[in-house]
Amino acid sequence: MNLTTRQQRLSLIALLLVGLLAVDRVLLPPLIRAWKDRAARLATLKKNVTQGALLLDREQAIRARWDQMRTNTLVPETSVAEQQLLQAFDRWAQRSRIGITAVRPQWKRTAEDYATLECRVDGFGSLTALTRFLYELERDPLGLKVDLVDITARDARGDQLSLGLQVSALMLNPTLNP
Repeated sequence: MNLTTRQQRLSLIALLLVGLLAVDRVLLPPLIRAWKDRAARLATLKKNVTQGALLLDREQAIRARWDQMRTNTLVPETSVAEQQLLQAFDRWAQRSRIGITAVRPQWKRTAEDYATLECRVDGFGSLTALTRFLYELERDPLGLKVDLVDITARDARGDQLSLGLQVSALMLNPTLNP
């Protein structure tokens, strides 16, 4: 069976086209997927490098803020820390002229290197007095996190209000006192 030159060329072109089709269906999709994955990984790495550079630029400010936060935590002895927080509540109540009816502290130890003192405070007073109390609490250097504020009216006109407040204070490296 002799093939003419034309038939040889056509069969060579057909084989070449079948080979290109196989390359297109078998080799190109994994290569394209690998290229896109690589591009996405490079973009993520560039973003991480940029964030790292920004953190390095702000290192002194972040460290200063952390030192300030660390110095404003409770003292590392439970009874002294409770007393410190109770005195702060008394101080804020006197400055704002509200009446505090109950203070219920409760310790939460979730890790060995820190503990939190959650404190539920109930009080009453006028709107001005309650807002002054919250202002005093927020501007005090003692590091507190306000978890819950609940203000309700005690009378029909709303002249007397009751305050339910839950705050958390942080103690770093606590001693193991019950």
